[in-house]
Amino acid sequence: MQNTGVRQGRQARQVQLRRLLAKDPLLTDEDLARELGVSVATVRLDRVHLGIPEVRQRAEDLARRVVDNVRAMEGGELVGQLTELVLGERAVSVLETTPEMAFSRHGVVRSHHIFAQADSVALAVIDGDIVLTGLANAKFKRPVLVGERLVAEGRVIRRRQTRFVVLVETTSGRDVVFRGKFLVVALPHWDKGGHHAHRA
Repeated sequence: MQNTGVRQGRQARQVQLRRLLAKDPLLTDEDLARELGVSVATVRLDRVHLGIPEVRQRAEDLARRVVDNVRAMEGGELVGQLTELVLGERAVSVLETTPEMAFSRHGVVRSHHIFAQADSVALAVIDGDIVLTGLANAKFKRPVLVGERLVAEGRVIRRRQTRFVVLVETTSGRDVVFRGKFLVVALPHWDKGGHHAHRA
């Protein structure tokens, strides 16, 4: 009877582990252990049992799968790592904040890094060759400290021909740290000299 209870407990924990990684594939074993209330070793055993690779491999797999679908930007132009993308609907990215992003005196992350992540999400979600931000209404809700992990989610909430409104919300844990509305414009195809390029 006791073995059945242990097995059911392990199965329930593994279901929860899958759920957590479905929501945020870049959670580390330490993050998962904290969320599940177990040791890091237990999380590793669960991952191996479920055939889930470690976070570095998951990040590489995600980058290959998601970034290939972005039309408006090259992978190296994105600020943050895209973890989800449904063109024309929704995109999610994760940004690990580092000391280089912050003021050295107090460790607060500079706002332009937070904004750039949100802007990248707003541009990445649009299905177009050339996409630019026309207008942004941004609110920084609280300071972000070095080491915080920022998850930015962008959703297209309105569209009129080639103009889109994208709502982006950035969270750290359960806190909303940034919210912005971006007016994004998909331009016709241009050549490098800034002229319309006529397609055959």
